[in-house]
Amino acid sequence: MSLAIPVQSATRMRVRYLILLVLFAVTVLNYADRAIISIAGVPIAQEFGITPVQMGYILSAFSWSYVAAQLPGGWLLDRYGTKWIYAGGVFFWSFFTFVQGWAGFLGAGSAVAVFFLMRMLVGIAEAPSFPGNARLVTAWFPAAERGKASAVFNAAQYFAPVLFAPLTAWVTQSFGWRYAFFSMGLIGLAMVLLWVWLIHDPKDHPSVTSGELDEIARGGALVQVGAAPSGATMSTARDAKPVRAGAAPAAGTWGTIKQLLGNRMLLGIYVAQHCINAMTYFFLTWFPIYLVKQRGMSVLQAGFTASLPALCGFVGGILGGVISDALLRRTGSLNIARKLPIIAGMLLSMVIIACNYVDSHALVIGLMAAAFFGKGLGALGWAVVSDTSPKEAAGLSGALFNMFGNTAGITTPIIIGYLVQSSGSFDTALVFVGINALVAMSAYLLLVGDIRRVELRRA
Repeated sequence: MSLAIPVQSATRMRVRYLILLVLFAVTVLNYADRAIISIAGVPIAQEFGITPVQMGYILSAFSWSYVAAQLPGGWLLDRYGTKWIYAGGVFFWSFFTFVQGWAGFLGAGSAVAVFFLMRMLVGIAEAPSFPGNARLVTAWFPAAERGKASAVFNAAQYFAPVLFAPLTAWVTQSFGWRYAFFSMGLIGLAMVLLWVWLIHDPKDHPSVTSGELDEIARGGALVQVGAAPSGATMSTARDAKPVRAGAAPAAGTWGTIKQLLGNRMLLGIYVAQHCINAMTYFFLTWFPIYLVKQRGMSVLQAGFTASLPALCGFVGGILGGVISDALLRRTGSLNIARKLPIIAGMLLSMVIIACNYVDSHALVIGLMAAAFFGKGLGALGWAVVSDTSPKEAAGLSGALFNMFGNTAGITTPIIIGYLVQSSGSFDTALVFVGINALVAMSAYLLLVGDIRRVELRRA
């Protein structure tokens, strides 16, 4: 039986939008598995007597390995292609999420160790996911649509709490936190089958039409970038020069990394992404705990309440991509199209500090929603990666970007844990998050300069 989508359907909706829908669904699952411990964290801490500092380290365990595995993950994507490396990642991160449910049947000391280890293994398995998303967007979407496409898969991080925070909270309160991990693991294992069925590179997809393939190639899509290297690399429209067939990359993997790290524009982008992700990791890790500990909500109330700012972040993320692509069409300037929404979004995100000065739950959630909307509006980093990555090293460039950005997942939970334990409240933690938004805005204003595709020097 053929797995191809009927040609009429593929022509009508465009295959690339189906690819984007799958990327969105898998990324929602990705972030749901990262964030599940933030909902289950309160009963886990109560059961095992975990302090805020200890919880900070557990919440950061994912990011230690996630960051360390970025470069190997990017190399694997460039070497073996996106489809199967990504599929393996989904399988293993779902399996390790499932195993975390068994930690609750161990003693306190063993359970904490298993949690830390399993969270680290989830981080390793998820490492190729966002560079893989960027590779598929670069392969399937013309330059004029990359802002929206990148915003859609990036907005999945906000939609994950909208969908799964209430579900996880309900399962936790009704059946116990162990079953929250079991259910998420099983959902992920089913997602592997969907991925293998629907994801292909443009030239290999059974349902893509020659018209769509020509359309995306003319618009700058690198239609072979999703596959393992096989010779010629296509050029982008407008922002890159043609590459000779079989041209050698810059002096090996480490030579390429050295060139990328020596680029001021990319360093500015990396710094900004770290600071933007500080807000992401506050919402993914400590926000539900903040609602329970400082605002007096139950776990179930925190789960449903946490979904409201996340929904605003989702809307902001989609809107940021739409605005960015509209600005690009109107002005032809990547600088205006990418930087303006980022700067405006970071300014709005700083209202999170005002939560320290209000008592009303409604006002707190409103300010958090505004802050997360601003964060979503300015979360165009992956569009910038698609605009700037060298054609020969798209996976490696995305991996470096993701590695620097997700160091915030190491530092933010730990710093907040120390701030909460030392002060007895989250007030200084919210100031810390707001300052990160200011630094991200400053990086795009002062460090990044002109946004353009990096051309590697060749050996």
